[in-house]
Amino acid sequence: MKTIELDVEKRSTTGKNEARRTRSMGRIPAVVYGAGKPNVPISVDRKALADAFRGGAGENAIFLLKLGGSDQSRHAMIKEMQRDPASRKPVHIDFVRVLMDVKITLRVPVEIVGVARGVKAEGGILDLVTREIEIECLPTNIPPSLPVDVSELGIGDAIRVGEIPALPGVIVIDNPEKVVAHVAHPTREEEPVAAPTEGIAEPTEPEVLKKGKAASEEEAPEKEKEKEK
Repeated sequence: MKTIELDVEKRSTTGKNEARRTRSMGRIPAVVYGAGKPNVPISVDRKALADAFRGGAGENAIFLLKLGGSDQSRHAMIKEMQRDPASRKPVHIDFVRVLMDVKITLRVPVEIVGVARGVKAEGGILDLVTREIEIECLPTNIPPSLPVDVSELGIGDAIRVGEIPALPGVIVIDNPEKVVAHVAHPTREEEPVAAPTEGIAEPTEPEVLKKGKAASEEEAPEKEKEKEK
């Protein structure tokens, strides 16, 4: 993976007010930590970072942070980037130090390759179940994605993590039984069945007897018996 150089400046103070001033000058407050060394508060030029992303830097990019006014530099990755909920602009970045000769664990996106046979010839639907896979490798061997060939999948077939060919210098450590993608049967909308209307008598309302009427009918036979006596 290509290393991206990024000029940074050290911040002398921290806090919300300092962060606001940093952003007002077109810079993003950030911090560098990890590798058993103290945290260092820095700032990054917003435009320089945007240019890096436009140039192809992905979420697993390796940056060479060059500290302004010194000859110090450090390889790092973005661990977390906070964004403004309205503008979606970065408001704070956490960089984690990486050693170029030490393997790291990270997740890379899945890249679907080919068209599944079950989709092309049988009208099935490809369902991508797992979008990222956990791997282990040196920082220099981080792939932008993990290719998954689905060409031979028919309807009902699936490909699992353990069936993905390994890339040079990359070890897949995710669950080998995890389903990455499968081809499902096409969904069919059933036509609504109209209820038959001919030859069916309309339901009649059940007769509801009032309590008084029922009682009088029950008493009538008793009165007849008294007359006979």
